[in-house]
Amino acid sequence: MATSDRVLAYLGSTRNIVGSGLALLGLVLHFLGLAGSFWPVVVIGLYGVGALLTPPDRVRLTISHAEVETRQLRADLDALVPKVSATRFPDDVVAKVGGLAAILRDILARAEALTSSPDQLHVVSQAIRDYLPTSLEAYANLPRSYALTRRGERERSAHEELMAQLDLLETGLTKVADAVYQGDEQALRDQGRFLRDRFGGSELDI
Repeated sequence: MATSDRVLAYLGSTRNIVGSGLALLGLVLHFLGLAGSFWPVVVIGLYGVGALLTPPDRVRLTISHAEVETRQLRADLDALVPKVSATRFPDDVVAKVGGLAAILRDILARAEALTSSPDQLHVVSQAIRDYLPTSLEAYANLPRSYALTRRGERERSAHEELMAQLDLLETGLTKVADAVYQGDEQALRDQGRFLRDRFGGSELDI
C-alpha cells in the first residue's frame, strides 16, 4: 500500500476519529481556561490516549464474495429507513426502526457468516424487503388519530399492534445476530486450537 493510501486509511480510522475528538476536548478545556499554560501538551496527550486505547478497526484479510450478496440488502435498508420519519410515524416507532436498522447493519457487515447460513440470510432479506416495510406501510396508510385509538377494551390500537410487530422482529433479528456473533467466536476458538496444536509443543515439533 502506498504511503498516501496508508495516510488516508488512518485519517478515516476509528483511532484517529476518537483521538481527534479527545484533542478537540482539550482545545475546549483550553478556551475555558482549564488546561493552563501546558494546553498543547494536554491536547497532544489526549489525542495519544484516544488513538492508543481505541481498538483497531475490524480487519479483513480475505477477499469476500459474500459482500456482493449483501450489498443490495444494505442499499434497500438505507432506502427504507429515511422514509420512517417523525412526520409520518410516532417517535417511538421511529426509534424502534432505528434500533432494528442498527441490528440489521451489524449483521450485514458480517457478510461471510450471514451468507453461509441460508436460513439466516432469508430472515434478514425478508425483514428488510417484506416484514418491516409491510408493517410500516399498513400503519402509514391509516389516519394518525385512528391509528392511536383502541376499538375495544381488549383490542390493540394500530399503534400498539405495530409496536408489537416491531418487537417480534427485534426478537427474531437478535437471535440471528447472536448466531452470527457465535460464528465469529467459534472461528476465533478454532484458530486458537489450531495455533496451540501447531505451536504449543516443543521447538522440535516445528
